[in-house]
Parts: sequence; structure tokens; C-alpha cells
Amino acid sequence: MDPLDELLYAVRANGAVLGTPALAAGSAIRFTDGCALTLCAPLRGEGWLVVDGETVHLGPGETAVVRGPAPFVFTTDLASTADPVDVSCDGTIAGESIGRSGSIGEEAGAAVAGGTVLLAGAYYVRQEMPRRLLNALPPVMVVADELDCSPLLDYIEASLATGKHGRQVSLDRLLDWLMVCTLRDWFDLNSPRWYTALSDSVIGPVLQAMHRSPADPWTLASLAEVAAVSRTTLARRFTDLTGESPLGYLTDLRMTLAADLLAEPGASVGAVARRIGYADAFSFSAAFKRERGISPSQAATV
Repeated sequence: MDPLDELLYAVRANGAVLGTPALAAGSAIRFTDGCALTLCAPLRGEGWLVVDGETVHLGPGETAVVRGPAPFVFTTDLASTADPVDVSCDGTIAGESIGRSGSIGEEAGAAVAGGTVLLAGAYYVRQEMPRRLLNALPPVMVVADELDCSPLLDYIEASLATGKHGRQVSLDRLLDWLMVCTLRDWFDLNSPRWYTALSDSVIGPVLQAMHRSPADPWTLASLAEVAAVSRTTLARRFTDLTGESPLGYLTDLRMTLAADLLAEPGASVGAVARRIGYADAFSFSAAFKRERGISPSQAATV
């Protein structure tokens, strides 16, 4: 599996799609989900995100991803002094269920068509592997719609207004598609070090091999064979592109995978050790505690 695909795999919406009521001029909402990532895309109108004291404009054809878990604000007017209304992507506003026909702000009773309508989705990341992705992201990023997702957004808006059975699952998956496209576009434009390394003719195959088979008995020599270069060349180039040595990267990959496996129901330390390439539980436990500062048994209860 492509390392980026691996990181994105667990980043999925789950019952977290919100088409907010119309936001009247001068109104604001505060997202309080406390999730790892929140996707925001205007279905109609525009506004500003206020994240960690910084303001970012979000207009038609743009999609933003905000990194949590701190609350953030979306407002239709930066000059407004109105207090933000607390909302959640699970479909509640200030603790009460919201309706699609309502409105927020000074113009109570305004029609939905007359205000800004924001699509938002919350993403809770409870696994260790996707946290590598989170560490590479800024507090807020905005990506222009290069693929022209307006038909998709129109479809989502129409679906939100219906009461069809099963719509939540289909909406979540559509939102996932929009999230994945947005993240891939951002990585393509900004290229963190490890992402650039994926396209390198020498290091790319090595990263693919380690992620595909982390339990294999990799050595610097066997990884150099995959890259078709000398051990010295591999070690130097790998460190230059990723900031880590090949075996250091492999160890971190294994321990990250182990943390996810330990969280699975019924997982044993010995079984996890074998799945990530350790011959016995003792050597794995020693390595895990050295890298993570806690024992595997402690990690399983976190």
C-alpha cells in the first residue's frame, strides 16, 4: 500500500456530515467537536475561518481542512461583534438538534437561499499511523477546487435536504472523497520531506517495501538491494530526504503499527511482536519501551 494511502485509510467520516442552516450576515459559528481534522467547504456564499487567532478567507470553490482539537470559528463578517454560536458536526447547535430550514444570526427567519451555507465534516483519528499525516499539516489549509467539485457539492446539498434511508453513509463516503482529494492536493503543493521521498527513484522503492512488509527481516544490506545502490549511498540519501536513517525509520514504522495492533480487542504482546518482525515478546517489549517510553501492556490500555 502506498504510504500516503496507508495514512489516509483510517481518516474517515462517521456520521459526521453537516450542512449548516443559513448563516445570516454578521453571524458566526464555533466548532466544538474537538476532532483531529474538520473539513469545511461553502455550499453557497463565503466567509472566514478564525483558527488560533489567524484569519483565513474561504470562498466558493475552496475547501479547508482545520487541524484540531481546539475549537475554531467560521464567520461571515470579520467586523461583526456577534458571539459565535457553538455547533457540532453531529448535527447539533448549542446542544439542540438543528433543522435545514432555520438560520443563524441577526436575520432570524432568513431563508436558506439567502445566506452562507457551509458543509463541514469531523474526523476523529484514533490510530497511530494517520498521526504521521497530522504532524505534517498546518493548523489550517485551504485548497482551490482544481477538479471542479461543484457538481458533487450540489449533490451533497440536495441529499442533505432529503430524508432517504441510508443517506448518512453515502454522504460520509462522498465527504471522504473530498477530504482525500484536498489532502492529496495539499501534499502535492507543499511536499513534506517524507512525501517527496516517495517519488525518489532510490528511496521510493525502499519506503514502499518497508510499508508493504514491515515484518520482513530488513537489514541495511537488503534495503540497499531493493534500491539497487550501495549501503552507503542508501543511508546517506535516505537520511537526506527523510531526516531519519533507514533502520530508524523502520523501527518507528513498526512501533507505530504495533501501537495500533495492541489497541485491537484480544491482542497479545507475543502476537503483535510476531506481526511486526520480532522473534519474541521480550525483545519487542524492550524495543517498544525504549522507543515509546511505556511497555506494550501499558500502551494497550491507553
